Amino acid sequence: MRTVMTAAVAAATLCLAAPTLGFARDDAPVKVSGSKDAPKGLSQVAIGALNIGFIFESIDQTKTSGGMMGAFGGTTKAKSSLVGVTPEMMQKIADAAYADLSAQLTAQGYTVVDTATAFAHPDMAKLKSQAVPLDINIALEKGSKGKATYFKPAALPVLVMMPGDFVGSGMSSIGLNMASASTSMAFNKYAKDSGVGVIDATYLIDFSETKRPGAFSFGGLKVNSGLSVTADFSRLSLVSPTGKVTTLIVNDPVGVEGEFIDKADASSGFDKTSQAAGNVLGGLAAVGGLGGLRFGKTRKFEFTAKPGNYEEGAAKAGSLTNERLVGQLVALR
Repeated sequence: MRTVMTAAVAAATLCLAAPTLGFARDDAPVKVSGSKDAPKGLSQVAIGALNIGFIFESIDQTKTSGGMMGAFGGTTKAKSSLVGVTPEMMQKIADAAYADLSAQLTAQGYTVVDTATAFAHPDMAKLKSQAVPLDINIALEKGSKGKATYFKPAALPVLVMMPGDFVGSGMSSIGLNMASASTSMAFNKYAKDSGVGVIDATYLIDFSETKRPGAFSFGGLKVNSGLSVTADFSRLSLVSPTGKVTTLIVNDPVGVEGEFIDKADASSGFDKTSQAAGNVLGGLAAVGGLGGLRFGKTRKFEFTAKPGNYEEGAAKAGSLTNERLVGQLVALR
């Protein structure tokens, strides 16, 4: 897996040290990172990876202030989970995204190299697949984290990632970071040897429209049901035969409208009662000059996918994301 250990370690370390968090926002729907020259004059591409990630759990929190002398400061936390999505549903969505991406590239004048031909190349044939499905603890925005499951299209023989395709939470993803460095080197070698550009894409699908720190309800967190390809964590990279790499990052969520998911408050009566009592005690302590106890608030939400509707909505979001990113690729060509 590692032809040059030090290079792999360095790349993996860089990936850990400089995750894809905190991109500067602008009005463009796509952020262009790396070299802008990789797509220039390129007519042949191979899809080396297309990973569709599904967020199944997210924990969002923010420190709040207010109440009597700050007694209700604490931390506001929303724990959301998605149920009702089967492996078969996720595989269907991944396959649809792959077929659509290939079709959109072809429609824009690219020749998409047959998968079997591309992966028969010695460097591509050495790629080792991650487990399918692949579960990753991911870092979301500041103060938020989640769990995501990634699927690959059936048309691709392996599930691999390049550095930056995911942001792991904690040290559990260090092995995957190492492997991603090797993937990057393999894609570079194949592109140089064959004269074919390599496309690596990762789309992360969210099930909730969580307005994270700064919103106006639930102490800074507003949680609604929804379906979208996330900003910042969804991207498409092109590795060119010249060794240049252009990365196109979704700068604004790609959402779709429809009845895809039902939302319910899963907080127990005990949770709500104990938190209310704790906040009252905190207020009394503050009035008595003892300082706020800062109990905060916690709510749990359960989202249930609607079979058929969910797949249709996710496939549409994937297609719209393909359209946005391929359009940017063509503009740079």
